Amino acid sequence: MASTAVWDEGKAREIIVRLAKLDGAMLPILHALQDEFGFVHAGATALIADALNVSRAEAHGVISFYHDFRPKPAGRRVVKLCRAEACQANGCEELVAELRRHRGLDADNQDDERLTIETVYCLGNCALGPSALVDGELVGRLDAERLADLCDGGPVQVAQTAAGDTR
Repeated sequence: MASTAVWDEGKAREIIVRLAKLDGAMLPILHALQDEFGFVHAGATALIADALNVSRAEAHGVISFYHDFRPKPAGRRVVKLCRAEACQANGCEELVAELRRHRGLDADNQDDERLTIETVYCLGNCALGPSALVDGELVGRLDAERLADLCDGGPVQVAQTAAGDTR
């Protein structure tokens, strides 16, 4: 689930100072900022660069290289849809096309306060594809109806149960 925290430069500075002494501190700092705020605010680039004595370009390069670091808060529901080969073989591309055609939702371009849909490559659930990580919960054997319901905010546990997952 996305964080509801608002960007706070003072709190960000505290996090950065606390972690700056670690070896390879940039990634732990970025993860901590994202955990705290739900995203890495653009203002963090200069703070990190100054604390770690690197260029702003280097800090920005690391932030933009890793797809998990987002520049703005995610939607209330985050769907990470697996589009790796095994899920493709089990129909994930048809699900993506169905979302676009019948729901107007566009994977990797659907990112608003309500819903974020992202492509990922392999959730390690290949035998039960197509799969998605929905608000951090794994859902396998997706079909168009269950995926649409999840995108509308439907309960993850219902989708898991319908797929035969008895977690």
